[in-house]
Amino acid sequence: MEEKILQGKKNGMLVLVITTLLYIAAGIGLVFGILADSIVLLVVTIVWLAIGWIPWLGLKVLKPQEALVLTLFGKYYGTLKDDGFYFVNPFCVGVNPAAQTKLNQSGDVNSHKKSAFNLTLGSGADAAAQSSEMTSKKISMKIMTLNNNKQKINDCLGNPVEIGIAVMWRVTNTAKAVFNVDNYKEYLSLQCDSALRNIVRIYPYDVAPGVDTTGDGIADEGSLRGSSEVVAQRIKNEIQSKVSEAGLEIIEARI
Repeated sequence: MEEKILQGKKNGMLVLVITTLLYIAAGIGLVFGILADSIVLLVVTIVWLAIGWIPWLGLKVLKPQEALVLTLFGKYYGTLKDDGFYFVNPFCVGVNPAAQTKLNQSGDVNSHKKSAFNLTLGSGADAAAQSSEMTSKKISMKIMTLNNNKQKINDCLGNPVEIGIAVMWRVTNTAKAVFNVDNYKEYLSLQCDSALRNIVRIYPYDVAPGVDTTGDGIADEGSLRGSSEVVAQRIKNEIQSKVSEAGLEIIEARI
């Protein structure tokens, strides 16, 4: 899925002003139509008052480092990918399957939740703010940090090791993120868990004789404790190979 960036759509303020003025004119025209007993004027003003709000549905506001994927009657229409006040086809719908997914990551974390995917709402203003964020279909283009839960994994010698991973990532292709996978946040989390298990099982926790961690058939001194940078880089590469089709970029991984 190729990303289509919508250009030349920053006409939101102009459309808002024109539509509002037309609404005011329609209200005045309705009064004059009643006083002058003009059927034509009444019909025109009533029709506009009934449907004149539709252009407002096409007004979109984006902050820096935000994007919005739009579909029109089920087809991919394009992506707004710059801060500003936009006007697009009023019948376009924002799409973001991961909008309500909360992971243990920066900008998306709730300190009161018990599970990585549980949603919890506060009360009053906090609840309203969180509810608004949940319903937003905008996609953050910022660099995020995903801190997956620790896992108990056996190393290459069969010893259980409790280990977790922190990944810095961001969305680079909004169309792929929305349409190529069901939920790009959950997909990323699962791929991090899978890559962590696959790579950790290759290494011993500490240096052990006769262990080949590189796959070249020669024993080496690689270990989880002594080669953490190398292990993290291998995990990063494996995750990147899995999430490229989801339009995600892995910037850094730490175990």
